[in-house]
Amino acid sequence: MWTLALSAVLSSHLHSGDAHQHTPSCGCGAFLPAYDHREGLIADQNADPAPDSAAAPLDPRETRLSNARQLTFGGQNAEAYWNVEGTRLVYQARLPGFPDEQIFVMNADGSNKTLVSTGLGRCTCSYFSPDGEWIYFSSTHSRVEGPQPPIDMSKGYVWMVNPNFALYRTRTDDLRAAGNRRDRTTAEPVLRRRGYIAETTISPDGKFMTFTGDFDGDLEIYRADLDGSNLKKLTDEYGYDGGPFVSWDGKKIVYRRDTIDNRQEAEDYKALLKQDLVRPGKLEIWIMNADGTQKRQVTRLGAASFAPFLHPNGRQIIFSSNAGDPNRRDFDLWLVNVDGTGLKQITFTPEFDGFPMFSKDGKKLVWASNRNGKVRGETNVFVVDWKN
Repeated sequence: MWTLALSAVLSSHLHSGDAHQHTPSCGCGAFLPAYDHREGLIADQNADPAPDSAAAPLDPRETRLSNARQLTFGGQNAEAYWNVEGTRLVYQARLPGFPDEQIFVMNADGSNKTLVSTGLGRCTCSYFSPDGEWIYFSSTHSRVEGPQPPIDMSKGYVWMVNPNFALYRTRTDDLRAAGNRRDRTTAEPVLRRRGYIAETTISPDGKFMTFTGDFDGDLEIYRADLDGSNLKKLTDEYGYDGGPFVSWDGKKIVYRRDTIDNRQEAEDYKALLKQDLVRPGKLEIWIMNADGTQKRQVTRLGAASFAPFLHPNGRQIIFSSNAGDPNRRDFDLWLVNVDGTGLKQITFTPEFDGFPMFSKDGKKLVWASNRNGKVRGETNVFVVDWKN
């Protein structure tokens, strides 16, 4: 999961250095859906409202994918993740009427799009609890109700590690009420320690959650019980460890790591982190046991690889990377064996593809893409059948 990622990676694709701040294209507001506070649902401002979903074209080279459906239409929509049953998706989106990205939920067919978060601040990294009773997400709403500030472009390509994020959860049966009231009391704090806390995913057996935090002076991966207790640090090497995803069997965690190779990189990393920034030029995919043991590097691509997810078969990892583009601007989905062999490119469009997640049965894949957009930089959620 990737609270830094949506606009950060998109900004790379769009030649911008702004980390978790979108680079809107001119006129994109004309295609953004609007929030209907009376009903708690997403409505459309246009005379011709968007459908719940629609068939989407695939590149002929995308042979592992079939029956693609587009589930959102316009604006910035990403980080869509399945519930255990594969019947619902929770995701983040930027819509008119809100200061920044908020969390929404929809059915697997794109219907019943509903607000989850409070409508304030910036939100990211949402995930269902295995029992379906809760949705976890990170938000700045209790500390900063407005949008995230822009990043200093003079520092080059960097991402913000927003220190105002805290971890919250809200009951799924309260979603309509949350949509009507739009107050912060609808979000129950889980972790509100000072510092960056985001990128949360949850073990399907409900025994633990894992997330990224910087409250020990470095960006590390942690795990805890679902109420925030029994906190344990899983990584401890200096450098950026983040974006952990728990496998469907709960036994493994896949993540990204930026290994620091020399003193200059260490000094650059330390100086940027003091400013709540990180430079993501070279991220590799790693895997470890759920208790943090047996860490192994999977990829050695020398590129920005992120958002890994383990296939339910336990043998393959799907992830997003710009390794296939010499200019490092185009991100595609890739598949690799857990031992680093068998690397294969999955998507081939020149637009951004990222945030992939397999359903628990391995039959469906959800991801976010710029493909089929009406304006440059538009990002939507897509679902396909996966061919083994």
